[in-house]
Amino acid sequence: MELFDMKRPTIPDLAKAASVSVSTVNRVLYQPGSVRTYTRERVSAAAEEIGFYGLGTIKHAVKAPQITHRLGVLLQRKERTFYRILGDAITLAADAYSGGRIDLTLEFLEDLTPEKVAPHIISLGERCQSLAIVAPQHPVVADAIDSVLEKGVPVVSLIGPLTAKGNISFVGLDNWKVGRAAAWAFDRMVRFPGKIGILVGSHRLRNQEMNESGFRSYFREHNSGFTLLEPLPTYESAVVAREHVEKLLTDHPDMCGLFISGGGVTGAIAALRATPKRNDFVVVGYELFEDTRAALIDGTISLIISHPIERFAFETIATLMKAKNAGPDAGVFRVTFGFDMHSPEGV
Repeated sequence: MELFDMKRPTIPDLAKAASVSVSTVNRVLYQPGSVRTYTRERVSAAAEEIGFYGLGTIKHAVKAPQITHRLGVLLQRKERTFYRILGDAITLAADAYSGGRIDLTLEFLEDLTPEKVAPHIISLGERCQSLAIVAPQHPVVADAIDSVLEKGVPVVSLIGPLTAKGNISFVGLDNWKVGRAAAWAFDRMVRFPGKIGILVGSHRLRNQEMNESGFRSYFREHNSGFTLLEPLPTYESAVVAREHVEKLLTDHPDMCGLFISGGGVTGAIAALRATPKRNDFVVVGYELFEDTRAALIDGTISLIISHPIERFAFETIATLMKAKNAGPDAGVFRVTFGFDMHSPEGV
């Protein structure tokens, strides 16, 4: 009788042949969506080469995550550097997603009036399986969101939380803490408490309203010596922001600082640079990009509070996928993460 001393290849054998760990092979077999396509294909090729008994399962695992997921993201004006940078980062995060192929529809909206935003949300909801939006809080927008939710398409609010009759997930910063952090900076850097001007993009953008609320709450609690002027809406426009700052500096020459909580920061920077620089004047701005970085370096801005863009993009794609896979009755996902603070010496 002829004896055969050939063992059937095991998972450790396959791991060695594919130059990966045993845990990676197990994930290819049982959680293929958590492994990159290149690695899955390498394990599959090695399985075929050594005659691995689970070759059929491996091949299925390679193909299964190739289901296409149609995700939509609606951002504000593309002319704004922050949204262009965020859009690019979300695109990269979608490309790098290992749980399947993502067909990303990324759109920018120039007209931010609720009557224009609402139909765009409905249009994206008809084309996508999961939707993330930056939008103002308004009854017309809430109705559009509910219309999308009723069709089984989950909605994720970015940057600022939104409310509607249905459940809306959220990805962004704790905006109340952002306002508190900005106030703390003024309290520590201003030599003599005085008036602080405040710019917001819109009173309909809840993140900026929450920023302002946190800002005021800090001073009520810690230093009532500051006078906080009424917030002025820039409507996310650099031109409007510049006009507001010029008027603030004219009407309140004794101002000790400026909090730029919303859009239009480049216009505010231009107005500040056009006036004689004061060493005792503190400016806290929002989002780090080329223009604000330059303003930090030349002393026009004292401190920048910013979203960590790569983390933001990753969490956006991850939450869109979680919401899609969980289904309409799964409730909401709320993802908040820490913000970055940049000083002139740290950029």
